[in-house]
Amino acid sequence: MGWPNLNGRPRKRDSILSIDLGSRTTKAVHLMRRGDRFALAGYVIRETPGGDQPLEPAALGEHIREICQSLDPKTKRAIVSLGVQDSILRNTEMPQVPVSEMRQLLKIGTQTYLQQELPNHAFDCFVTTPRQDPTKPEPAKSNGKFKVWVGAAPNKVMNNIQAALKTAGLSADSITPGILGPVNAFEAAFPEAFQKEVVALVDLGFRNTSISILNHGDLAVNRVVAVGGDKLTSSLAEMMSVGYSEAEGIKIGMPHEVEQALLPVLHGIGRELRASIDFFETQNDQPVSVVYLSGGAARSEFFVQSLQSDLMLPCKAWSPTGFLNSELPQSQAEDLEQLGPQLAVAIGAATTLF
Repeated sequence: MGWPNLNGRPRKRDSILSIDLGSRTTKAVHLMRRGDRFALAGYVIRETPGGDQPLEPAALGEHIREICQSLDPKTKRAIVSLGVQDSILRNTEMPQVPVSEMRQLLKIGTQTYLQQELPNHAFDCFVTTPRQDPTKPEPAKSNGKFKVWVGAAPNKVMNNIQAALKTAGLSADSITPGILGPVNAFEAAFPEAFQKEVVALVDLGFRNTSISILNHGDLAVNRVVAVGGDKLTSSLAEMMSVGYSEAEGIKIGMPHEVEQALLPVLHGIGRELRASIDFFETQNDQPVSVVYLSGGAARSEFFVQSLQSDLMLPCKAWSPTGFLNSELPQSQAEDLEQLGPQLAVAIGAATTLF
């Protein structure tokens, strides 16, 4: 689907640098055009300095500069994906006017369209085209409004990102809400399933878990649950009387007794996700067939099986890299199968420049 770009319309590129600024780790990918396809030339997953505190532009710029030194991208422009702490994505209805006028309407009064005051924000809109029901020969009548996905971020965040990129010797192709990354990556990696199935995409982040439900190519539900990998690691550290870093290191290969003790946390995530699926199925009279999991915790088979039990649906960890050729160094290529699920946001954002 399309993508709200908060700082203008990006152009197609032959070399793409995409940076996902997560609250715990920064994920970045470098893609190169090869004829009518793209190749993954490199990726970086690196801890974001500063802990819970937002980085000042100079420090963030140095962090991005170090990432660029590792990737050596053949471009001076970057896509930056913002986490849910710095951006929002909302579905609403707006008058049938050009997108430029929609942005102005939002600046004047977000309460009208988003039921929330958002002063000093940048906005962009993506107009959705409703899928035509083949059992109904006549197209659905318009009520004089467009269904629109609205992306927004504080102007201060936007300015800080652009200043950081300048420090790193880069400029912004686009700054986007990262929550849509897995959706765009899934469309590129599994186009047939994207168009023909009803699926849920669950991205297990550090602070939050997002769920997006796709109904034959339409984004029908997009929700954030305020529980993520951090809660699991903190619970594990407390349970085992070890430090946070040690708990993070053993989280993927946990002994059975520790797994069982973490079930209450996972059940909490499962209940929230199940509620979103139930809401969609009730509203649309359509069953969700499969849940696809991305993010760091998706590497754990225990997590996948636990959510499958709670959701009562098939759950699969997936990688967004399957549609890309690989031009990776041997060491990175060997780790890609395990680390691929963490790159969904960065790769999804990159697809907007294809």
